[in-house]
Order: sequence, then structure tokens, then C-alpha cells
Amino acid sequence: MNFFETLRPEAQAAPESGIVAVMNRGRGRDGMIPLWAGEGDLPTPSFITDAAARALANGETFYTWQKGIPELRQALARYYGRHFGKSFAEPEFIVTASGMHAIQLAIDAVAGKGDEVIYLSPAWPNFAAAAGVAGAVPVPVVLDQSGNGWSCDVEKIASAITPRTKALFINTPSNPTGWTADKETLQAILDLARAGNIWVIADEIYSLFHYGHGRAPSFIDVMAEEDRILFVNSFSKNWAMTGWRVGWIKTHPALQQVFENLIQYSTSGVAQFMQRGAVAALDDGDGFIESQVERARAARDLVCDILGATGRARFTVPQGAFYLFFAVDGIADSRSAAFDIVDNANVGLAPGTAFGPGGEAFLRLCFHRRLDQLEEAAHRLAKWMKGV
Repeated sequence: MNFFETLRPEAQAAPESGIVAVMNRGRGRDGMIPLWAGEGDLPTPSFITDAAARALANGETFYTWQKGIPELRQALARYYGRHFGKSFAEPEFIVTASGMHAIQLAIDAVAGKGDEVIYLSPAWPNFAAAAGVAGAVPVPVVLDQSGNGWSCDVEKIASAITPRTKALFINTPSNPTGWTADKETLQAILDLARAGNIWVIADEIYSLFHYGHGRAPSFIDVMAEEDRILFVNSFSKNWAMTGWRVGWIKTHPALQQVFENLIQYSTSGVAQFMQRGAVAALDDGDGFIESQVERARAARDLVCDILGATGRARFTVPQGAFYLFFAVDGIADSRSAAFDIVDNANVGLAPGTAFGPGGEAFLRLCFHRRLDQLEEAAHRLAKWMKGV
């Protein structure tokens, strides 16, 4: 029996991760410096794990609120109030089983078979793949790249809109490029969405990993209450909780029941003891976030200085997130280069081919790690560049 051919075409077409392919090449090698994944090197801090452990010891292991325990949704409202300067209410927040789950639910809510969803590329590949699995058609709009850095030409988004366009997926600050939209760009994108009755799916997971003054600009700064925006987010990056798989959606309270229903038919909710840890992260974690951002800033500057001195690496110093997306003169195939770097420099990078159109010649380096390790990795890469 040919099992494969009996699957849905969308499942058959789900792509293998180009990042994981390189990770599998390098896993377990002695001395490997793994900068391929989008996470830091610190474990979850104890003020979070202790809260979860207490809840686990207290028997909080039963079914719970599918949309999230009230205490966590209230903590999300407080967090947004502190960082975004506006008043928010508990019904605006839905707890999900990771940021990826939030993205899947957002897609399920607004787009289906034959619908189109526009996204900015190069991009974290999971959104486009998830849209494809849902039956929608992901449509890339490539960010412009020049000596002045990455930028978004809103007219290119406008040209990509068709009668089948249901959503615009906007990730800023961007993984992998570090591009960060200013308020004017966000307003122009929102104007397009309003004119076409199109949803915006706003991925602002890195909004606090911003190297300007304060957090990055947000759609919250320009939106009206009735705008069609779904904010998808995760506890993974800010609080070193990548393995916890807890996220959230911020939406209009009128959609609360819809998303609760979607959770019912996907995961039926997030474990209550994990949510207790998430409450602690939100209420007690601002200082931890600040320290992580400053640590990442120092790491960014170190890596940029060493690679920039080679004269071979081309990049824009990222404004946000914690990745350096760089090209190497004379290297066009980043997938082959990433494998070669694993084999000959013992450093793990993500190939730009994994991030879609516009990323083919680039490599992504996650610099959210300790400085001595990054310094060694950067010197290994510099040496590798001299040999190719």
C-alpha cells in the first residue's frame, strides 16, 4: 500500500525544515557551537520554574480553562498595559499551546482552501508552511535590501493583494533580518488592510528585543478598536521558555468564544501548572527581559565587529530580534555553505534558503548566547571565510 499518496496533498507538500536539516548534520559533534536555532543559551529562570513547580506539587494537573486561566489572562493585560501604555482587559487574551499554535489558530480563523495570505520575506518558514497545510496560498513580498538596510515597500504589498487575499502576516522586528517597521510603515500597512477588509496577523514576538529607545513600534500604536488585527505571541523568547510551548493571541473580545472553540478542537488548553509559571514570567520578569536585551546587544556588537572586519561579510546591523542575517562575498548557495561551515568550522548556522525568497544568499546566526562562545564562533567563521 502506498501510504503517502493517500494523504491530503497539503500534508504531502509540507516542506522539511531547512534549519533542521543543518541541525541534524551537526548534532552531537564535539566542540560544535550551535547558533542555528532561535533561542538563547540560558535555562528558564527559577522565579518562573518555582511557580510552576509549586502548582504541580499542589495538584494543578486537571483540565482547566481552555482559553487560559483568568490569572494568566489578567497578567497579560497588565503586561501590555506596562509596555504598550494602553488599558487592556482579560477577554482580549487567549492562551495557546505555543506561538506556533497561535499562528495556526489565526490562519484557521481567517483563511482556508484557495485563500491567499501575504507575508514579508525572508521570513521564519513556519508561517508560510502552516498556511499551506491549511489549504491557503502563501504569497511572499520580498523586503528590499540595500546599503541602507532592509526596508518594506508598502506598494509591493498593495500590488500583491488580490480578491482572494484574506490576511497580511507582518513579523516585526523580523526573524531573520532584524528589520523593524516604523510607525509610518505600520500605518500604511494597516490602511491597506482597512481598504481591502483584510486581516492583519501581527507577529510582534520580538517587540521588546529592540535596540533603539524602548520597545519596537507596534500595530497597537496605530490601530483602532475595531481594526481586524490578530496579535500572535509566545513566552519563548522574552523569558527563556522555548521548551514550555506556551503562547497567546490578543484579539477583539468579540472573538473570544471563537478562539476558545478552536482551542477545544486542537489542544483543549494548556496545562495549568505551566500557566502559573507564565504568570510569574509576566508579573516578575521585566528585569530579566531588560538584562537579556542588553546581553543580546553586546553580543550583536561583538559578532558584527569580528565578521565586519573580514571584509567578506555583508550585513545590516539588526535593529531588533537576535539574529545576524549576513551574506558572504562569492557565496550564492547558503544551504551548501551552511553544511560546509558545520563540517569545517564546527559552527551551526541556519541557511537563508530556509527563509524563502530574498534569503538565498544569506546565513542566519543567532547571537543570543554568552560572549566567549560567540567570540570563538565568529573567529571560526572569519577563518572559514578566508578559505572559500
